[in-house]
Amino acid sequence: MTTIHRRSALVLAAAAMSGFAPLARAQAYPSRPIKFVSANPAGGLTDTVARGFAQRLQATLGQSVVVDNKPGANGGVAVASLLAAPADGYTFVIADGSVLTVNPLLSTRLPYNAAKDFVPVALLGQAPLFLAVTPKLQVNSFDELIELVKRKPGALNYGSAGLGSTHHLTMEALKGELGLSITHIPFKGSAAAVPALLAGDVEMVFSAYPSVAGLVKTGQVRLLAVNSRKRWPQEPNVPAIAEKIPGFDFAPVVMLIARAGTPPEVIARISADVAKAAQQPDAVEAMRGIGVSMIGAGPAALTEALQHESAQMANAVKRAGLKPE
Repeated sequence: MTTIHRRSALVLAAAAMSGFAPLARAQAYPSRPIKFVSANPAGGLTDTVARGFAQRLQATLGQSVVVDNKPGANGGVAVASLLAAPADGYTFVIADGSVLTVNPLLSTRLPYNAAKDFVPVALLGQAPLFLAVTPKLQVNSFDELIELVKRKPGALNYGSAGLGSTHHLTMEALKGELGLSITHIPFKGSAAAVPALLAGDVEMVFSAYPSVAGLVKTGQVRLLAVNSRKRWPQEPNVPAIAEKIPGFDFAPVVMLIARAGTPPEVIARISADVAKAAQQPDAVEAMRGIGVSMIGAGPAALTEALQHESAQMANAVKRAGLKPE
């Protein structure tokens, strides 16, 4: 072969290799461990969800999926760490939707732009909150509680996980829709609000199911309603508030998001693998045990859910009289 022919062959080979380079890169993903950043501390809801999905995704991805806990600032610390990482599909955040729907309503100094800095990956599920009351109120149903509050406006208290929490905004939305007067007592998290209910410091709270399930069995609290669109399978006799107020849905979204600029093919791959994991019966049962209704839908479904949550939360913030700081 002449020198010219050899050069031509090398050029053609190089061109062919460059043409296949994007495909090779796509097929190689992932080539190293993937990180799920949880917005909760170890043992928290999003941490448990993250570890459940991480374990199942390792088999399909062929790489380890590690969970990194970055709690604080209602998910703000977790998403800040995501923005500090490259948009290469190796770092994701699992958090509840409030980091994108509530935080922008309450703060003018967020270190991120909720509308521009992230892309949706998957709607993992929803984690409804239950309206739990002390048996001392001697009410056995949601309707009886409403009647009692209307007879004694302002006389009863409710505890929440803090100002601007989903627990707080759910109750303010409920009060606004039904014209109720109940005094708000904010605490620093549900870990303080539920004991306050048991101690008699407040008459009612909205709480995640795992925090009150055991107390229901011992008769220490009574569940009267759930803030999701439908009834919770493990408590089929507890009505959804939506049965009284059509369209009422404040069950927090549990989401998987990535940094804006993450390759679309990576988003599609992770989203598809999450959907498969969410369909496994043992995964559904495991998530239900921690109070999460599994969904496992893709970016479009997550976008729709966040838009709905944003609208609900904006109205609740207005009714609560909260102003951004």
